[in-house]
Amino acid sequence: MKNFGRAVGVRIDGRGEGVRGKRRIPLLLAVAGFAYLLDLCSKLAVVSELENHPPVGVMGTWLELRVMRNSGAAFGIGGATTILFTVIALTVALVIVRLARRLYSVPWAIALGLLLGGALGNLTDRLFRSPGDLQGAVVDFISVRGFSVMNLADWAIVCGAVLIVFFSFRGWELDNAGEEVGDENAEAA
Repeated sequence: MKNFGRAVGVRIDGRGEGVRGKRRIPLLLAVAGFAYLLDLCSKLAVVSELENHPPVGVMGTWLELRVMRNSGAAFGIGGATTILFTVIALTVALVIVRLARRLYSVPWAIALGLLLGGALGNLTDRLFRSPGDLQGAVVDFISVRGFSVMNLADWAIVCGAVLIVFFSFRGWELDNAGEEVGDENAEAA
């Protein structure tokens, strides 16, 4: 019975009753595409307008636009292992694509979309920015004093990761299996 439900796109709850739902792959792709394009366009703009110029204060010295190239991970960690971060970003993207088959939850689609868009944004830099060969430096430009210099892909990754941790602690699942079936099914039992 459960296999039949999966085949026709209907989940079966513990009592053998169908729970209608639709996959949220289009939402995941829309969020990922938006995050990716926003990151790509912002990097193109800051490289052409701000690179090799002094920082631009947005909120005094607390928040500045300061173009930096980062061959490592967050906070410049692991600059000598750029290819490792390229492989990690590619792996994250592939895992999310694989998880998408089970994705029926809107919140999870948003979180995974942010994570995918951010990973693809930084992966694009690693593939196509100098020196190339999977070792390109990521363009970072959002400088928060005393914290870090990041880009919009990094912010998307952080937001997606925070949401994933939150959903995991709440017990929310990709396929909404942890949610109630509904009042009409509860009354029928």
